[in-house]
Amino acid sequence: MDWMVTPDGERALSDVLPSALAAMGIAGFTDTLRIPRCRSAAVLLIDGLGWSLLDEHAADAPFLTSLATREPLLAGFPTTTATSITSLGTGLAAGAHGIVGYTFAEPSGGLLHPLAWSAHGSRHRPTLLEQWPPETAQPTPTVLQRAADAGVQVRSVAPKEFGGTGLTRAALRGGEFRGVHALGDLGAEVLAALAEPGPALCYAYHGHLDFVGHGHGPGSLPWRLQLAQVDRLVASIAQRLPGGAQLLVVADHGMVTVDPADTIDADTEPALSAGVRLLGGDARARHIYSEPGARDDVVQAWQAILGERGAVITGEQAIDEGWFGPVVADSVRPRIGDVLAVLRESAVTRSVVEPGESALRGHHGSLTAAEQFVPLLVAQG
Repeated sequence: MDWMVTPDGERALSDVLPSALAAMGIAGFTDTLRIPRCRSAAVLLIDGLGWSLLDEHAADAPFLTSLATREPLLAGFPTTTATSITSLGTGLAAGAHGIVGYTFAEPSGGLLHPLAWSAHGSRHRPTLLEQWPPETAQPTPTVLQRAADAGVQVRSVAPKEFGGTGLTRAALRGGEFRGVHALGDLGAEVLAALAEPGPALCYAYHGHLDFVGHGHGPGSLPWRLQLAQVDRLVASIAQRLPGGAQLLVVADHGMVTVDPADTIDADTEPALSAGVRLLGGDARARHIYSEPGARDDVVQAWQAILGERGAVITGEQAIDEGWFGPVVADSVRPRIGDVLAVLRESAVTRSVVEPGESALRGHHGSLTAAEQFVPLLVAQG
């Protein structure tokens, strides 16, 4: 469909860390993104900063816009934080690393919520850290681990509460973790990492733009004011970069505005639950796990409800078309829905099971250009 931007294996978010390490001259990595040569590099991920959003609100982010001289990257599918951060951290697409959505099927028969590494769908959301350790769910060494093994000084900078979480262990294990509280200590930790002698690689995360976008909608005044704060953060780091260091600014996905009153509610529409065993994923990219023998009926029912607002295909077709990357591991295939529903407009919410998510105004997960394209901005010391 002409509204879909499907991953093509080129200029992907998963290429960023390997390209940065190759630009530093570290053996075993390839610079597919043509990053300038450097001694050390920091990759700052701004959650939710889509390429089109930056372009549309350039006046609110003049410094970021001044760096927007390269073609955008593809986030990969689905365009959701847990998947994209794992793609960034491992250098792999979702089909290889296995974190295939906001929620997805786990071995005991329920849904994993990887941001919390907990069971999804119950009020208390019990942890699954012991039942399904992150290192088992995602066993491939991360790029940070590989860099540390190659003698690079590796540091991750993120909110303090992210230290030791399931997603951090799955996607970003390796090197030293530094917990921060606000913009000031985030920027200071990045600069401290880049000031270290010898090759250094720093990953840093800022999530407030995404948080404001979910609550108020991307492009709203609160969102624009937050974007301006992000712009100042990046400028303040870039102005203090030591010689031979560079800052790469990327994002995990874009975001679109959805009116909560105009969504499709899977918890109140009987046709969307018929033959469905589990319903995972994001509101704009649903993994649908069908009862035995019900897959084709589920496809027809969901197609009838969604109509022109989206597309409904089998998981097998999505795998064959490369939505999850060129390789889908055998261990990952059961995590992918028997049926996938991706939205061009609106969203499939769950008012009973996901009341908080259903009330949001900003969403992502699908294959539209607004969600799929993310920036790669480079500032040099």
